[in-house]
Amino acid sequence: MTDLPATQHAIQFTGPGTLVHNAAKPVPAPGPTQVVLKVEATGLCFSDTKLLHAWTSHPRKGPVLAGLPGEVLAEIPSYTPGELPGTPGHECCARVVAVGSAVAHHAVGERVLVQTDYRHLATAGSNAALGYNFEGGLAEFILLDERMILDPATGERFLIPVREDPSGSAVALLEPWACVEKSYATSERRAPLVGGRLLVAVEPGAALAGVEAMAAVAAPVELVRLEPVDDAALAALAGRRFDDIVYAGASADHIEALIELLGPGGVIDIVLGGRRVERDVAVDVGRIHYDPIRLTGTTSAIAAHGYARIPPDGELRDGDAVAIVGAAGPMGFMHTVRAATIGRQGLSVAAIDIDDSRLAHLAEVAGPVAAGNGVAATFTNSRVAPPTEGAYSYVGVMVPAPALVVQAVAMAAPGARINLFAGFAVGTKAKLDLNAIVGRGLYLFGTSGSEIRDMRAVLARLESGQLDTNMSVDAVCGLEGVGAALAAVEARSSGGKIVVYPALHNLGLVRLSELAERFPTVAAKLRDGRWTAEAEAALLTEASR
Repeated sequence: MTDLPATQHAIQFTGPGTLVHNAAKPVPAPGPTQVVLKVEATGLCFSDTKLLHAWTSHPRKGPVLAGLPGEVLAEIPSYTPGELPGTPGHECCARVVAVGSAVAHHAVGERVLVQTDYRHLATAGSNAALGYNFEGGLAEFILLDERMILDPATGERFLIPVREDPSGSAVALLEPWACVEKSYATSERRAPLVGGRLLVAVEPGAALAGVEAMAAVAAPVELVRLEPVDDAALAALAGRRFDDIVYAGASADHIEALIELLGPGGVIDIVLGGRRVERDVAVDVGRIHYDPIRLTGTTSAIAAHGYARIPPDGELRDGDAVAIVGAAGPMGFMHTVRAATIGRQGLSVAAIDIDDSRLAHLAEVAGPVAAGNGVAATFTNSRVAPPTEGAYSYVGVMVPAPALVVQAVAMAAPGARINLFAGFAVGTKAKLDLNAIVGRGLYLFGTSGSEIRDMRAVLARLESGQLDTNMSVDAVCGLEGVGAALAAVEARSSGGKIVVYPALHNLGLVRLSELAERFPTVAAKLRDGRWTAEAEAALLTEASR
């Protein structure tokens, strides 16, 4: 076991919009079941800025309500829910430097990729996560407990061993790449939930067929019928949650009320039966991303037709015309590169943004990658050349602006999938044309975070040489530069990811384009302007002097 220092440098969020660089934060010694990691590198994420501003209202800053008993949580000093000051950072590469006497699955010296999304530990509105209600990687050391970092269903480790040769930055950035991977690997439910709660709501005179057969397949299902549906009947259901709602009719008011009754993972099937919704419907796109709820529907009177058009997953298909809206930001960059390298036949990618300089950088990096893989790629400022309506079979939305969801619906071709990857806050509503969505068979979906399988998938691509996560690095800093770096992330002025090296206490924000002037020996280690393991090693040497 490595001798641990008494104190460390760490970033802490202490209240809404309040960030401090604590130069003397205690380093806790591990208890019997606990593990201490020394952080090599941590990537910054737009989600960090959302936590900073939302603070205790963020669903992942709340207390753990299930998955670990309170007495166990009380034994973990890095558990900081609610008002307790917390250390953010969930994109981490680290090394195990100390373990408790009863630790059975981790060893000192292991270099690890940190999977931070604890879906087995429920909060009121989401689940626990490193960097939210457990202290994260914007510090020199992280303390974790084996009772929280082993998947209870499979026994898999949340600390995934990695080789020594990739840079710390390349490993840390596997986390956001895994979140991207999750959005394509998501498994979509295509029938009512077996054993779930099914609400059937029918407007006066509306035609509806096939519900009984669907309910039989989902048996034993709890079936509630509202026939006819009216305001009083809907009000009586306030507070209840359903896994599936089949609605026959076209009342915008009633559709909005019914969506509020969807539980996490719930599906509403809008059976228009030849009718048209009289106005746009306000849909909580934050819930599509985080909960995740789903909307489907049919112009026929047969309920099963709505479920039948749900795709099995979010993956790209041969021949897809892909549009990435907000492509020049860090996450849009990853989606663009993934599309260019996934190996689908006849794929085209339209990278769309409003920032010419960031688009130029994206084209410089991703353009040759796409060309080398036979993927037709364009890079377009939408303010100069608005996207063609009805032209794209897959649209990814990277910016949490409701207007862009509306635009994505207009851009979508019949049968298109619309990936709401941007982290819309729950409660963010977009006014959507359900006549277009149902009539053209469009499907809106979203995902949040990643799972161990997604981490392993992108790790395999990194270690095989298929993926270089460092191509998305735009800037680096130490802990002193985190405030400026988060401001750049929030302002979307960064054309890629920002990597923090906690061992460099006093290094401010340095863009790769500035390295030649600030650190010429580090700049000499770049490869075609891209960050490398050699550049990382040179920076750690130069900036620590």
